[in-house]
Amino acid sequence: MTSASIDRDEVARFDALAARWWDPRGPMAVLHKFNPVRVGYIRDEVCRVFGRDPTAPFPLEGLSVVDIGCGGGVLSEPLARLGARVTGLDPASANIAAARAHAEGEGLDIDYRDETIEAVVAGGARFDVVLAMEVVEHVSDRAGFLRAACTAVKPGGLLFAATINRTMRSFALAIVGAEYVLRWLPRGTHDWEKFVTPAELTADIEAGGLTVTDTTGVVYNPLGDSWRASRDTGVNYMLAAHCPA
Repeated sequence: MTSASIDRDEVARFDALAARWWDPRGPMAVLHKFNPVRVGYIRDEVCRVFGRDPTAPFPLEGLSVVDIGCGGGVLSEPLARLGARVTGLDPASANIAAARAHAEGEGLDIDYRDETIEAVVAGGARFDVVLAMEVVEHVSDRAGFLRAACTAVKPGGLLFAATINRTMRSFALAIVGAEYVLRWLPRGTHDWEKFVTPAELTADIEAGGLTVTDTTGVVYNPLGDSWRASRDTGVNYMLAAHCPA
């Protein structure tokens, strides 16, 4: 499996963490706390566009979702529980093995693949919902990666992306604070120069033929040890983009 967008050093780093993806107190603890905000944002926007009831038991039933850079399946699993047909992609083979084992233990049918989105798109696959969550800051060719991600969206479908803004505040909080002071993440998880501003991410996605319809910040509440959506995009943010029908 080869792809111009894969950063082999990044793959090796996450491969080494694979066994601890589902440890809520391990190196992915912050992702577990962040996850409810991601799931809620995706669910609500998908329901709005596809005319679904977000309070229904399985609001994503029948919709195809691809989770690019799925890791151990922390986001893939709750979306499958909401009824989506989920395909999880990750170039780190140990991540895929961990994701498959956990899904099997939970009785979930998720199609995990040791493949890239470029390879999947080349094979002709298209999806109602494409997710590029916490992945664009880890690829070597962001524009090429996003072109493939945009191509993967069916007409009328949605692309979601989440990443970290390239600001001095993000350097202080996401790298110095999260990796060195609080030790939420292993040192070296992020490279500030690969962080992406909302304007840059929007330009890359719209170059792929989609229209960005929403950008939402995500902030940490230290009092509640939790994350919430916010108008503040200075550090973490998510966006949604729509493919013309």
